Amino acid sequence: MQYQNVCLESFACTVPEEIVSSEQIESWLAPVYRRLRLPEGRLELMTGIVQRRFWPRGTLPSRTSAQTAEKALRAAGMDRLQVGALIHGSVCRDYLEPATACRVHRQLGLRPDCLIYDVSNACLGLLDGIVQVANMIELGHIRAGIVVGTESSRALVENTVRTLNEDVSLSRADVKRAMASLTLGSASAAMLLMDRRISRTGNRLLGGVGWASTESCELCHGGRDVTLGGVGRPVMWTDSEALLQGGIQAAKQAFPRFLDTVGWDADGIDKAFCHQVGRVHRKLMFEALGLNPDLDYSTLEWLGNTGSVALPLTAALGVQHGHVQSGDQLALMGIASGINALILGVDWQESRVDESSEAASAPGCVADHVR
Repeated sequence: MQYQNVCLESFACTVPEEIVSSEQIESWLAPVYRRLRLPEGRLELMTGIVQRRFWPRGTLPSRTSAQTAEKALRAAGMDRLQVGALIHGSVCRDYLEPATACRVHRQLGLRPDCLIYDVSNACLGLLDGIVQVANMIELGHIRAGIVVGTESSRALVENTVRTLNEDVSLSRADVKRAMASLTLGSASAAMLLMDRRISRTGNRLLGGVGWASTESCELCHGGRDVTLGGVGRPVMWTDSEALLQGGIQAAKQAFPRFLDTVGWDADGIDKAFCHQVGRVHRKLMFEALGLNPDLDYSTLEWLGNTGSVALPLTAALGVQHGHVQSGDQLALMGIASGINALILGVDWQESRVDESSEAASAPGCVADHVR
Protein backbone atom coordinates (compact mmCIF):
# COMPACT_ATOMS: atom_id res chain seq x y z
CA MET A 1 0.00 0.00 0.00
CA GLN A 2 1.30 3.41 -0.98
CA TYR A 3 -0.43 6.77 -0.69
CA GLN A 4 0.26 10.14 -2.27
CA ASN A 5 -2.74 12.17 -1.12
CA VAL A 6 -3.58 11.08 2.45
CA CYS A 7 -2.77 12.91 5.69
CA LEU A 8 -3.29 11.71 9.24
CA GLU A 9 -4.59 15.02 10.48
CA SER A 10 -5.20 14.38 14.17
CA PHE A 11 -5.31 11.81 16.96
CA ALA A 12 -7.61 12.03 19.98
CA CYS A 13 -8.28 9.85 23.00
CA THR A 14 -10.39 9.51 26.13
CA VAL A 15 -9.52 7.48 29.23
CA PRO A 16 -11.84 6.49 32.09
CA GLU A 17 -11.47 7.92 35.57
CA GLU A 18 -11.87 4.66 37.52
CA ILE A 19 -8.48 3.06 38.21
CA VAL A 20 -8.15 -0.66 38.96
CA SER A 21 -4.72 -1.87 40.02
CA SER A 22 -3.24 -5.29 39.38
CA GLU A 23 -2.96 -5.64 43.15
CA GLN A 24 -6.70 -5.02 43.46
CA ILE A 25 -7.52 -7.66 40.84
CA GLU A 26 -5.38 -10.19 42.69
CA SER A 27 -7.31 -9.40 45.87
CA TRP A 28 -10.48 -10.35 43.98
CA LEU A 29 -8.77 -13.62 43.02
CA ALA A 30 -7.99 -14.56 46.64
CA PRO A 31 -10.07 -17.80 46.55
CA VAL A 32 -8.28 -19.30 43.54
CA TYR A 33 -4.91 -17.95 44.69
CA ARG A 34 -5.35 -19.72 48.04
CA ARG A 35 -6.61 -22.94 46.45
CA LEU A 36 -3.71 -23.19 43.98
CA ARG A 37 -1.12 -21.57 46.28
CA LEU A 38 -0.31 -18.86 43.75
CA PRO A 39 2.08 -16.07 44.81
CA GLU A 40 0.66 -12.55 44.98
CA GLY A 41 2.18 -9.96 42.66
CA ARG A 42 2.49 -12.29 39.68
CA LEU A 43 0.09 -10.27 37.48
CA GLU A 44 2.14 -7.08 37.63
CA LEU A 45 5.44 -8.98 37.63
CA MET A 46 4.60 -10.97 34.48
CA THR A 47 3.08 -8.10 32.47
CA GLY A 48 4.52 -4.84 33.79
CA ILE A 49 0.94 -3.55 34.09
CA VAL A 50 0.42 -1.64 37.34
CA GLN A 51 -3.14 -0.51 36.64
CA ARG A 52 -5.87 -0.26 34.05
CA ARG A 53 -9.15 1.64 33.87
CA PHE A 54 -12.86 0.90 33.62
CA TRP A 55 -15.79 2.92 32.30
CA PRO A 56 -18.82 3.40 34.58
CA ARG A 57 -21.21 0.45 34.41
CA GLY A 58 -23.65 0.69 31.54
CA THR A 59 -21.47 2.97 29.39
CA LEU A 60 -22.12 2.29 25.70
CA PRO A 61 -19.10 2.42 23.36
CA SER A 62 -20.96 4.71 20.94
CA ARG A 63 -21.33 7.46 23.52
CA THR A 64 -17.62 7.64 24.29
CA SER A 65 -16.63 7.11 20.66
CA ALA A 66 -18.68 10.14 19.66
CA GLN A 67 -16.97 12.24 22.33
CA THR A 68 -13.52 11.12 21.20
CA ALA A 69 -14.28 11.68 17.51
CA GLU A 70 -15.50 15.16 18.43
CA LYS A 71 -12.08 15.86 19.97
CA ALA A 72 -10.33 14.76 16.76
CA LEU A 73 -12.50 17.17 14.76
CA ARG A 74 -11.82 20.04 17.18
CA ALA A 75 -8.09 19.39 17.15
CA ALA A 76 -8.07 19.66 13.36
CA GLY A 77 -10.43 22.67 13.29
CA MET A 78 -12.44 20.88 10.64
CA ASP A 79 -16.01 21.31 9.45
CA ARG A 80 -17.76 17.99 10.21
CA LEU A 81 -19.74 18.28 6.98
CA GLN A 82 -16.54 17.46 5.09
CA VAL A 83 -16.41 13.98 6.68
CA GLY A 84 -17.32 11.41 4.03
CA ALA A 85 -16.75 8.19 6.01
CA LEU A 86 -17.00 7.03 9.61
CA ILE A 87 -15.61 3.65 10.66
CA HIS A 88 -16.05 2.20 14.14
CA GLY A 89 -13.26 -0.33 14.64
CA SER A 90 -13.22 -1.56 18.24
CA VAL A 91 -13.99 -5.09 19.41
CA CYS A 92 -16.64 -3.65 21.73
CA ARG A 93 -19.88 -2.50 20.16
CA ASP A 94 -23.25 -1.39 21.49
CA TYR A 95 -25.13 -4.33 19.96
CA LEU A 96 -24.66 -6.93 17.25
CA GLU A 97 -26.89 -4.69 15.17
CA PRO A 98 -27.26 -1.97 14.11
CA ALA A 99 -23.66 -0.95 13.52
CA THR A 100 -22.29 1.09 16.41
CA ALA A 101 -21.13 3.57 13.77
CA CYS A 102 -24.81 4.48 13.26
CA ARG A 103 -25.15 5.90 16.77
CA VAL A 104 -21.79 7.66 16.55
CA HIS A 105 -22.86 9.21 13.23
CA ARG A 106 -26.09 10.48 14.78
CA GLN A 107 -24.38 11.94 17.85
CA LEU A 108 -21.73 13.68 15.72
CA GLY A 109 -24.30 15.14 13.34
CA LEU A 110 -22.47 14.03 10.21
CA ARG A 111 -24.05 14.43 6.79
CA PRO A 112 -26.50 11.77 5.51
CA ASP A 113 -24.31 10.62 2.59
CA CYS A 114 -21.38 9.82 4.91
CA LEU A 115 -20.44 6.13 4.65
CA ILE A 116 -20.78 4.45 8.05
CA TYR A 117 -19.98 0.92 9.20
CA ASP A 118 -18.17 -1.20 11.78
CA VAL A 119 -14.92 -3.09 11.22
CA SER A 120 -13.91 -6.06 13.35
CA ASN A 121 -10.41 -7.54 13.37
CA ALA A 122 -9.48 -8.02 17.03
CA CYS A 123 -6.76 -5.50 17.99
CA LEU A 124 -6.27 -4.26 14.41
CA GLY A 125 -9.76 -2.88 13.83
CA LEU A 126 -8.80 0.79 14.03
CA LEU A 127 -5.64 0.37 11.95
CA ASP A 128 -7.66 -1.49 9.32
CA GLY A 129 -10.04 1.45 9.42
CA ILE A 130 -7.15 3.78 8.61
CA VAL A 131 -6.37 1.73 5.51
CA GLN A 132 -9.98 1.75 4.33
CA VAL A 133 -10.45 5.50 4.80
CA ALA A 134 -7.04 6.15 3.19
CA ASN A 135 -8.06 4.09 0.17
CA MET A 136 -11.26 6.12 -0.21
CA ILE A 137 -9.33 9.39 -0.03
CA GLU A 138 -6.65 8.22 -2.45
CA LEU A 139 -9.33 7.16 -4.95
CA GLY A 140 -11.02 10.54 -4.66
CA HIS A 141 -14.26 9.12 -3.25
CA ILE A 142 -14.10 11.25 -0.08
CA ARG A 143 -12.04 14.16 1.22
CA ALA A 144 -11.95 13.19 4.90
CA GLY A 145 -12.87 10.33 7.19
CA ILE A 146 -12.90 9.38 10.87
CA VAL A 147 -11.79 6.10 12.43
CA VAL A 148 -12.85 5.66 16.04
CA GLY A 149 -13.38 2.97 18.65
CA THR A 150 -13.98 2.40 22.35
CA GLU A 151 -12.98 -0.70 24.30
CA SER A 152 -14.65 -1.65 27.58
CA SER A 153 -12.92 -4.34 29.64
CA ARG A 154 -14.91 -4.37 32.88
CA ALA A 155 -17.25 -7.26 32.00
CA LEU A 156 -14.48 -9.48 30.67
CA VAL A 157 -12.18 -8.89 33.65
CA GLU A 158 -14.94 -9.34 36.24
CA ASN A 159 -16.32 -12.47 34.60
CA THR A 160 -12.83 -13.94 34.29
CA VAL A 161 -12.34 -13.39 38.02
CA ARG A 162 -15.71 -15.00 38.73
CA THR A 163 -14.94 -18.01 36.53
CA LEU A 164 -11.52 -18.60 38.08
CA ASN A 165 -12.93 -18.39 41.61
CA GLU A 166 -16.03 -20.51 41.06
CA ASP A 167 -14.71 -23.35 38.89
CA VAL A 168 -12.66 -25.50 41.27
CA SER A 169 -11.68 -27.84 38.44
CA LEU A 170 -9.38 -25.19 36.95
CA SER A 171 -5.64 -25.72 37.30
CA ARG A 172 -2.62 -23.41 37.40
CA ALA A 173 -2.34 -23.89 33.63
CA ASP A 174 -5.92 -22.66 33.22
CA VAL A 175 -5.19 -19.56 35.30
CA LYS A 176 -2.24 -18.87 33.04
CA ARG A 177 -4.48 -19.12 29.96
CA ALA A 178 -6.82 -16.56 31.52
CA MET A 179 -4.06 -14.14 32.49
CA ALA A 180 -4.29 -12.10 29.26
CA SER A 181 -7.90 -11.24 30.10
CA LEU A 182 -6.79 -9.70 33.38
CA THR A 183 -4.43 -7.27 31.61
CA LEU A 184 -7.21 -5.56 29.68
CA GLY A 185 -8.16 -1.94 30.19
CA SER A 186 -10.73 0.47 28.80
CA ALA A 187 -10.13 3.52 26.62
CA SER A 188 -11.21 5.29 23.43
CA ALA A 189 -9.26 6.64 20.45
CA ALA A 190 -10.02 8.41 17.19
CA MET A 191 -8.11 9.49 14.09
CA LEU A 192 -9.07 11.99 11.41
CA LEU A 193 -7.67 11.45 7.91
CA MET A 194 -7.83 14.09 5.17
CA ASP A 195 -6.91 14.67 1.58
CA ARG A 196 -3.51 16.41 1.60
CA ARG A 197 -4.96 19.20 -0.57
CA ILE A 198 -7.14 20.37 2.34
CA SER A 199 -4.82 19.26 5.16
CA ARG A 200 -3.44 21.89 7.53
CA THR A 201 -0.72 19.64 8.96
CA GLY A 202 0.85 17.80 6.03
CA ASN A 203 1.21 14.64 8.18
CA ARG A 204 1.41 12.29 5.22
CA LEU A 205 0.40 8.66 5.52
CA LEU A 206 2.98 7.11 3.20
CA GLY A 207 1.72 3.55 3.14
CA GLY A 208 2.16 0.23 4.83
CA VAL A 209 2.12 -3.53 4.75
CA GLY A 210 -0.13 -6.22 6.20
CA TRP A 211 0.87 -9.79 7.01
CA ALA A 212 -1.38 -12.71 7.98
CA SER A 213 -0.10 -15.75 9.89
CA THR A 214 -3.41 -17.52 10.22
CA GLU A 215 -1.84 -20.85 11.16
CA SER A 216 -1.93 -19.29 14.64
CA CYS A 217 -5.65 -18.49 14.63
CA GLU A 218 -6.38 -20.98 17.46
CA LEU A 219 -4.13 -19.34 20.05
CA CYS A 220 -6.67 -16.86 21.42
CA HIS A 221 -10.44 -17.26 21.71
CA GLY A 222 -12.68 -14.57 23.13
CA GLY A 223 -16.43 -14.26 23.07
CA ARG A 224 -19.50 -15.35 24.98
CA ASP A 225 -19.55 -18.77 26.56
CA VAL A 226 -23.22 -19.65 26.97
CA THR A 227 -22.34 -22.82 28.91
CA LEU A 228 -21.41 -20.79 32.02
CA GLY A 229 -24.49 -21.08 34.17
CA GLY A 230 -26.68 -21.03 31.08
CA VAL A 231 -26.12 -17.30 30.49
CA GLY A 232 -23.86 -15.38 28.16
CA ARG A 233 -20.74 -14.15 29.96
CA PRO A 234 -17.65 -12.93 28.07
CA VAL A 235 -14.54 -15.06 28.58
CA MET A 236 -11.21 -15.30 26.77
CA TRP A 237 -8.59 -18.05 26.80
CA THR A 238 -5.12 -17.36 25.45
CA ASP A 239 -1.87 -19.25 24.92
CA SER A 240 0.04 -16.09 25.71
CA GLU A 241 3.55 -17.37 25.10
CA ALA A 242 2.73 -18.90 21.72
CA LEU A 243 0.73 -15.83 20.73
CA LEU A 244 3.64 -13.57 21.67
CA GLN A 245 6.10 -15.56 19.59
CA GLY A 246 3.69 -15.83 16.67
CA GLY A 247 3.05 -12.09 16.70
CA ILE A 248 6.74 -11.27 16.72
CA GLN A 249 7.37 -13.64 13.82
CA ALA A 250 4.56 -12.02 11.82
CA ALA A 251 6.05 -8.58 12.51
CA LYS A 252 9.49 -9.81 11.41
CA GLN A 253 7.98 -10.95 8.11
CA ALA A 254 6.15 -7.66 7.57
CA PHE A 255 8.86 -5.24 8.69
CA PRO A 256 11.36 -5.46 5.77
CA ARG A 257 8.45 -5.30 3.32
CA PHE A 258 7.18 -2.22 5.12
CA LEU A 259 10.56 -0.51 4.88
CA ASP A 260 10.73 -1.25 1.17
CA THR A 261 7.18 0.01 0.60
CA VAL A 262 7.67 3.39 2.30
CA GLY A 263 11.31 3.79 1.16
CA TRP A 264 12.85 3.88 4.63
CA ASP A 265 15.59 1.99 6.37
CA ALA A 266 15.29 0.99 10.02
CA ASP A 267 17.67 3.75 11.12
CA GLY A 268 15.37 6.32 9.54
CA ILE A 269 12.50 5.58 11.95
CA ASP A 270 12.37 8.37 14.52
CA LYS A 271 9.46 7.21 16.68
CA ALA A 272 7.47 4.01 16.95
CA PHE A 273 4.12 3.12 18.46
CA CYS A 274 3.26 -0.53 18.90
CA HIS A 275 0.34 -2.49 20.31
CA GLN A 276 0.45 -2.35 24.13
CA VAL A 277 0.45 -5.95 25.39
CA GLY A 278 3.09 -6.26 28.08
CA ARG A 279 6.63 -5.39 29.05
CA VAL A 280 8.19 -8.59 27.68
CA HIS A 281 6.33 -8.31 24.37
CA ARG A 282 7.61 -4.77 23.80
CA LYS A 283 11.20 -5.72 24.62
CA LEU A 284 11.24 -8.78 22.35
CA MET A 285 9.47 -6.94 19.53
CA PHE A 286 12.03 -4.14 19.36
CA GLU A 287 14.90 -6.62 19.63
CA ALA A 288 13.48 -8.74 16.81
CA LEU A 289 13.10 -5.73 14.49
CA GLY A 290 16.47 -4.25 15.40
CA LEU A 291 14.92 -1.03 16.69
CA ASN A 292 16.12 1.12 19.56
CA PRO A 293 13.55 0.79 22.38
CA ASP A 294 13.97 4.53 23.09
CA LEU A 295 11.90 5.16 19.95
CA ASP A 296 8.91 3.67 21.72
CA TYR A 297 6.25 5.34 23.83
CA SER A 298 4.60 3.13 26.42
CA THR A 299 1.23 3.39 28.15
CA LEU A 300 0.68 -0.22 29.20
CA GLU A 301 1.99 0.41 32.73
CA TRP A 302 -0.99 2.63 33.63
CA LEU A 303 -3.61 1.77 30.99
CA GLY A 304 -3.05 -1.94 30.39
CA ASN A 305 -3.88 -3.62 27.10
CA THR A 306 -6.72 -1.58 25.61
CA GLY A 307 -7.20 -3.79 22.56
CA SER A 308 -7.83 -2.13 19.21
CA VAL A 309 -7.48 1.39 20.64
CA ALA A 310 -4.11 0.67 22.33
CA LEU A 311 -1.91 1.84 19.47
CA PRO A 312 -3.84 4.98 18.42
CA LEU A 313 -4.42 5.83 22.10
CA THR A 314 -0.68 5.61 22.77
CA ALA A 315 0.07 7.67 19.66
CA ALA A 316 -2.43 10.32 20.77
CA LEU A 317 -0.78 10.55 24.18
CA GLY A 318 2.66 10.56 22.60
CA VAL A 319 1.64 13.51 20.44
CA GLN A 320 0.05 15.35 23.37
CA HIS A 321 3.09 14.91 25.61
CA GLY A 322 5.67 16.00 23.04
CA HIS A 323 7.14 12.61 22.20
CA VAL A 324 6.57 13.35 18.49
CA GLN A 325 8.36 16.26 16.81
CA SER A 326 8.05 17.92 13.43
CA GLY A 327 9.95 15.96 10.79
CA ASP A 328 9.70 12.63 12.62
CA GLN A 329 9.09 9.46 10.66
CA LEU A 330 6.58 7.37 12.61
CA ALA A 331 6.07 3.62 12.45
CA LEU A 332 2.67 2.40 13.66
CA MET A 333 3.13 -1.32 14.36
CA GLY A 334 -0.08 -3.23 15.05
CA ILE A 335 -0.57 -6.91 15.83
CA ALA A 336 -3.79 -8.82 16.47
CA SER A 337 -4.73 -12.37 17.37
CA GLY A 338 -5.41 -14.42 14.33
CA ILE A 339 -2.47 -13.61 13.76
CA ASN A 340 -2.46 -10.37 11.75
CA ALA A 341 0.20 -7.67 11.58
CA LEU A 342 -0.15 -4.22 10.01
CA ILE A 343 2.61 -1.60 9.90
CA LEU A 344 1.98 1.94 8.65
CA GLY A 345 4.40 4.81 8.08
CA VAL A 346 3.67 8.50 8.66
CA ASP A 347 5.81 11.53 7.80
CA TRP A 348 4.88 13.79 10.71
CA GLN A 349 4.96 17.58 10.39
CA GLU A 350 2.58 19.19 12.85
CA SER A 351 0.81 18.10 16.03
CA ARG A 352 -2.70 19.44 16.54
CA VAL A 353 -4.14 18.71 19.99
CA ASP A 354 -7.60 19.31 21.43
CA GLU A 355 -6.74 21.11 24.68
CA SER A 356 -10.00 20.01 26.32
CA SER A 357 -9.01 16.33 26.16
CA GLU A 358 -9.10 14.60 29.57
CA ALA A 359 -6.21 12.44 28.45
CA ALA A 360 -3.86 15.40 28.49
CA SER A 361 -4.11 15.52 32.27
CA ALA A 362 -4.85 11.90 33.06
CA PRO A 363 -3.53 11.00 36.54
CA GLY A 364 -0.09 9.46 36.42
CA CYS A 365 0.30 9.64 32.66
CA VAL A 366 3.59 11.52 32.85
CA ALA A 367 4.96 10.22 36.12
CA ASP A 368 4.24 6.61 35.27
CA HIS A 369 5.40 6.81 31.65
CA VAL A 370 8.18 4.32 30.99
CA ARG A 371 10.00 4.06 27.70
